[in-house]
Order: sequence, then C-alpha cells, then structure tokens
Amino acid sequence: MPSSGQAAARIDVGELLDNGAIGRLQIRVFALTMASLIMDGFDVQAMGYVAPAIIEAWEIDPSALRYVFPAANVGVLFGSLVFSAVADRIGRRPVLVGATLFFSAMTLATAWADNVTQLLTLRLIAGIGMGCIIPNSTALIGEFSPKHLRVTLMMCITVGFTGGAAVAGYIAAWLIPAFGWQSVFVFGGAVPLVVALFMAWGLPESLQFLAVRQRSRATLVRWLRELDPRIHVDDSTQFVAREQSRTGAPFVYLFREGRSASTILLWIVNFMNLIVLYSVSSWLPTLAAEMGYTDRTAVLIGAILQTGGTIGTFGLAWLIARRGFLPMLTLTYAVATLAIAVIGYPTLSLAMLTLIVFVAGWCIIGGQPGINALAATYYPTDLRSTGIGWGLGIGRIGGIVGPYIGGVLIGQAWTAQQLFWAAAVPACITAFTFVALMFTMKLPAPARAAR
Repeated sequence: MPSSGQAAARIDVGELLDNGAIGRLQIRVFALTMASLIMDGFDVQAMGYVAPAIIEAWEIDPSALRYVFPAANVGVLFGSLVFSAVADRIGRRPVLVGATLFFSAMTLATAWADNVTQLLTLRLIAGIGMGCIIPNSTALIGEFSPKHLRVTLMMCITVGFTGGAAVAGYIAAWLIPAFGWQSVFVFGGAVPLVVALFMAWGLPESLQFLAVRQRSRATLVRWLRELDPRIHVDDSTQFVAREQSRTGAPFVYLFREGRSASTILLWIVNFMNLIVLYSVSSWLPTLAAEMGYTDRTAVLIGAILQTGGTIGTFGLAWLIARRGFLPMLTLTYAVATLAIAVIGYPTLSLAMLTLIVFVAGWCIIGGQPGINALAATYYPTDLRSTGIGWGLGIGRIGGIVGPYIGGVLIGQAWTAQQLFWAAAVPACITAFTFVALMFTMKLPAPARAAR
C-alpha cells in the first residue's frame, strides 16, 4: 500500500480491500445495510403476524388471505429479477437507497387498507422495493470485506433480514392489542424512511464496481481516501480491477463459462427453500391459533421460527467457515426435513413445539443467508448482484406458490399435521440438490472450508 505523500501509479482496488483491515467506512456500510435489511425482514413478515387480527376484525375466512400472503413475493420477484440486474449496471447504492424509500412508503400506505383487495395490491407493490435489498446488500458487503472474513460477513449481514422478521413478531404481539393491526405497518414504514435518509447521506458505492466500470473517478477517489487516508492519489493514478466489465444483459452470463449447471441447481435450491420458508412462516401463527393457542401465543410461536433463523445464521456462518458451504448446507436441510415434518403433531407440548419450531427456523431461515453467500462467492463482481438476485427471484416464485397452496389446502380442511408433512418435501429436495452441487460447482479454496 502506498505510504502517505507518495503517489500511487496503480491501485488494485480488489487487492486493497482483500488484504486490508475493517475500518470506519466498512463499519458504516455494514450498519446501514443491516438497518435496511432489518426493516426489510420486518415488513416482509409483518403480514403473517397481523393475519389473525385482520381475520377477526374483518370477519373473514382464513383462506381469503391465500392471495395476500404471496402478493408481496410477486413484487419481490419482479424487484429481484429487474433491479438486481439494474444494480450491476448503475451501482448498488442508488438501488438500495431508492428501494428502501419505496417499500417504506408502501408499507405506511398498507395501514390504511380496509379490504382484502387493497391489502393485496399494496403488499404486491411494496414487494418490488423489498426484492432489491438482500441481493444488493449481500453483494455490497462482500465487496467491502477482507477476503478472510468475506463469507462470514456476507452471512451475518443477512441475519438482519431474519432478525427483523423475528422482531416483527414481538413488536406485533405488543402493538396489536394496544393499537390494532394497523400500528404494525405504521411502525414498519416509518423506521425504514429514517434509515433511507441515513443511507442517502452515508452509504458508499462499491469501490470494485466503480473500478470495473471505469467511471466516477472523483467518487472512487473520495471513498478510497475515507477507506485509507494514507493513500495519495494524483491525476496519473490508475485504478485497476481483476475483473472485466461485460456488455449486454448480465443475465446471460450466468450460463456461460461453465456456470450453467450450478446456476440451475442454485435456482432449484432457492425455489424449494422459499416454498417451505414462506409457507411455514406465513401460516404458522394462523395454524397455531387453530390448534387451540391464543392469538398472542400463536404470534410468539411464529416469532420463535424467526428467532431460530436469526441465531442459526450465526451458527451456520461459523460452521461453513470451517467445513465449507456444501457439506454444511446439505446437513442443514436434512435436519430441516425432519423438524418440519413433526411440527404439526397434535401430542406435542408447547415446550416441545417451541423447540422444534426453533430448529426448523435455524435450518430453513438460517440456511437462506448461506445460500445467498454461496451465490455471492461463486459469481464474479459484475455478476454478483444479478446472480444473487435471479436466484432469489426464482426462489420467490416458490414463495408465491407455497403460501397459496397452503391456503388452498387449509380451505380443503387439511390438518396441521398433513400440512407440515407436505412442507417437509421441498426441504428434502433441497438437501439432495446440495449433493448434486458438490459435483458441479467449483468454489475458491477458502469457500470450501477454512484452512
């Protein structure tokens, strides 16, 4: 690294970040993206927590919400596919700031819905903004992380989403009895509005993105100086990146250079996991209420699922850093299959149900950040947001289909036990798909297992 006062003829931005320490700039990036992800998770999951109160207030059958639960995921699907590719063209920063502002406004508007049609429409539109947050936050954190901490930090940042989904349950359990279900959406819209303003002020663009694109030199210099004040840059300084800027649609490059099989398998993994994730998280509070628990207890059971996912993310990050992505994720979804299959047993005590729901959350919700980090590790910089975003976008189709099918089956009087048996099937398919990835995916050595 150049010393103070010495001009640097060439600066390799990727190498600078790979071998550098974590400083104030990286901490700010982590804090701001984490705050956005927390509220993204809060707003995505809020519907599941307010559903029992809406059903009671509007005097409707639970199956009437079978279109509302997947509505946000329809918007998320569009946001993931379109705006993740946009971010690989114009940058992570403008997409993250704009998306946070957008879903904040739409969530606030949801508090004034007074029928199922309005609720469905607002949730769908809000989902467009929500779909941009995870892929771009994961990509941005990966691009600001030292090499030896990259996988761990990419997984830990995504814990903001599951943490926000868990916090939503506890806040909803407090707000709804006191202020009604609308208060959950008011809270979920007001907080990200403040977060977006802070992001607009202090969130930097990816330095690797700026170097790869060879534009906005003044912006790159400003952020580099904040990254390391010892760096001296003059008009002759050249910024280099180890990756090339591609022309055309980023999507097509997901299937080039030997990536086709792994890309398709990653899509299957996302699709199957989000089927079970959103089916279970959307309907669990409602099913728990129908199993005889009070509305408050049912909401808290749903929050336990998200709490398990939050803690599980940290646990899996530690295991993956030591044993590698594919072995640990295969084991995780084998355990998930068993845990989900027994949730609906009528003879379970509340304590045992809580434990099993926690384990299921650890696996299916805690595993999704591992899937995102796997994609971020596998794809190069100029495909990273697209690779994560398209994987999540395809997954959101599962997030749409799963809750809808759950509503249909509830309408056909399936028991809770039968519903959770059905939900265990996609988790089992996910486990076998990770086995297939062991034969197709080539990862950097540190991503396979820690040395």
